[in-house]
Amino acid sequence: MKVQNLILVATCLYLAYTQLVDGQPRKDCQTSCGTVTVEYPFGISQGCYYADDLNFKLTCNEKEKLLFGNNFEVINISHSGELRVMNNISYTCYDSQGNSTDAAYYTYTLASVSLQQNKFTIVGCNAYAYLSTYGIQNYSTGCISACDSPPAANRGCNGAGCCSTDVSVPSDSKKFRTRSFRLENTTSVYDFNPCTYAFLAENGTFHFDALGDLKNLRNVTEFPLVLDWSIGHQTCEQVGNAGICGTNNNTCFDSNSRAGYNCKCLEGYEGNPYLSNEQGCQDIDECTTNNTIHKHNCSDPSTCRNKVGGFYCKCRSGYRLDTTTMSCKRRDFGWATILLGTTIGFLSILLVVSYVQQQMKHRKITKLREKFFEQNGGGMLVQRLSRPGTSNANVKIFTEEGMKTSTNGYDESRILGQGGQGTVYKGILPDNSIVAIKKARLGDNSQVEQFINEVLVLSQINHRNVVKLLGCCLETEVPLLVYEFINSGTLFDHLHGSLFGPSLTWDQRLRIAVEIAGTLAYLHSSASIPIIHRDVKTANILLDENLTAKVADFGASRLIPMDKEQLTTMVQGTIGYLDPEYYHTGLLNEKSDVYSFGVVVMELLTGQKVLCFERPQQSKHLVNYIASALKENRLHEVIDEKVINENNWKEIEEAVRVAMECTRVTGEERPLMKEVAAKLEGLRVTKAKHQWSDQYPGDEAGNLVGVGILSEQGDTSSTGYDSIKNVASLHVAAGR
Repeated sequence: MKVQNLILVATCLYLAYTQLVDGQPRKDCQTSCGTVTVEYPFGISQGCYYADDLNFKLTCNEKEKLLFGNNFEVINISHSGELRVMNNISYTCYDSQGNSTDAAYYTYTLASVSLQQNKFTIVGCNAYAYLSTYGIQNYSTGCISACDSPPAANRGCNGAGCCSTDVSVPSDSKKFRTRSFRLENTTSVYDFNPCTYAFLAENGTFHFDALGDLKNLRNVTEFPLVLDWSIGHQTCEQVGNAGICGTNNNTCFDSNSRAGYNCKCLEGYEGNPYLSNEQGCQDIDECTTNNTIHKHNCSDPSTCRNKVGGFYCKCRSGYRLDTTTMSCKRRDFGWATILLGTTIGFLSILLVVSYVQQQMKHRKITKLREKFFEQNGGGMLVQRLSRPGTSNANVKIFTEEGMKTSTNGYDESRILGQGGQGTVYKGILPDNSIVAIKKARLGDNSQVEQFINEVLVLSQINHRNVVKLLGCCLETEVPLLVYEFINSGTLFDHLHGSLFGPSLTWDQRLRIAVEIAGTLAYLHSSASIPIIHRDVKTANILLDENLTAKVADFGASRLIPMDKEQLTTMVQGTIGYLDPEYYHTGLLNEKSDVYSFGVVVMELLTGQKVLCFERPQQSKHLVNYIASALKENRLHEVIDEKVINENNWKEIEEAVRVAMECTRVTGEERPLMKEVAAKLEGLRVTKAKHQWSDQYPGDEAGNLVGVGILSEQGDTSSTGYDSIKNVASLHVAAGR
């Protein structure tokens, strides 16, 4: 009996799993709540709604009201991508002296508000209201209504007692708030208009009644609101056959108002286009007499013949169908037949010419791609990869077509950033992995060999704190580099931007500094060919979801031959971070990166930008600013107050000293990068030792220091990479 029960349970689980994999709901799903029909992709219980998006989960409460999101009552669901819900009104009430006595306003988290189907309205005299949205960009719009007495007649919502405007908000808005106010020094309207109101409502659902609505609109607590919905965040082209459309008499179309796509039945079919079973898109029999919605247009009903996806009018032998009147007429031959034959012949010739032109265009594009491939060093790269013993299995050469598809034709919405080394796009590869695609900038053909060397060397760097180079595309006029995608912005954004949460703590800043230092030390000392980054700055340090530092943008980097300690190059870098000695001499060496790193550490310590023209004349540059503070014994004034506490001041002072050593004017006086990494790692080891000492005083704490260090190194979210472990002993090994 137990075995039979186990088999039954396993069978049920398999069937449920099969339904979820097929993207279809269970057979026993609840299909209505009250008077509202619930159809897939929306659903009420597990396995009944589109599993990839919880926004399709609805709730049927004890009053048989269908609820969406934050308790919004659903009144209608449209297959075409519209959801109608009931939306509360916001209001503010005042006494006879103009003081606010009661107010209600709401912040909603919803899918995209339909821009075409809704209006923003304010009701009240001498009042104004605004609609604020929150998304990638915050946005506000509003309306003003003015009147000193009740309007004499209901003339619509034209600005006297009522103001209405179209909804014009960014499509990425995830939250919105409506709120109303009275204009200042306005008390004369209290008797007939004690409150002001603001709300979003579906077009045509609110009709202004001057006397009733100005006196008390609160008797009406909510209005219908139209929301747009779609499946996923990809276009139909991107999702391909992986979507839930296009498998059963239905098709996919891109949403016009938001990311994602919707489904619709093909012409001649009706039903739920998101289902593939008998409830999905089924053929319409246009010839039935009781079909009043999808009627045929044959003049004689007896000639109508149904076919899958449509109908046709069948004439008896010797008659033809007149498509103008949809009636059968006797056939006539002659000039019409000749004209038809001539037209068909002409169209055939056009088709052949068009085909030949397309083939010639394709051949021209192919030759151009081959030209660019060779011009950008493709042959050289293939030759290097084919050499015996070359360990470049991870280098992938992408096609131009693949890059164009993954960036949606290099759409501007895919741009992640632009700088001196090129433009970076967000790309989605066929396996749905997200990458960063950079259009590199080459000066001339003489740099091709060095570019290929950089691709080969960087592709072999296996360091957890270096953004991984996945491959390149050489079929375009400007080469494309493909990197792993880091999703939490740059260190510059976290220090100076407003899009992220709480400020970085001291422990996080020190860890990030240690990770950057260890990475640069690895590039200088332990890479197969020493690499000088040449553009170290906070904007080129990416942070992942764990705030782990990732050194990026090697477009300006240079490979240092083993027999040379420095190179003479055209000066390149970012003002403020640029080594002054390199700037004046043009001689590039690893100490140039040391200087830039010192500036980054100062930025981490102070939270201030490298160049600030609001500071005194001699302190506009951050290095001079800190040097002046040290000289005048006022270091507390320049260190970011968010990171200072009574336990870490000595660590901060030591970090300042390290930064000052790195930014000495003469490169010979600066320490090596591995020495800098060792000093900063020493600060973390000392901190860990003090923490163990506080927890285990006396001799026992001394025995636990080693354990504490091992624990610190084993935590991948704090230290966690081998090169840093070895920095403390002044030896930098491979990254992972």
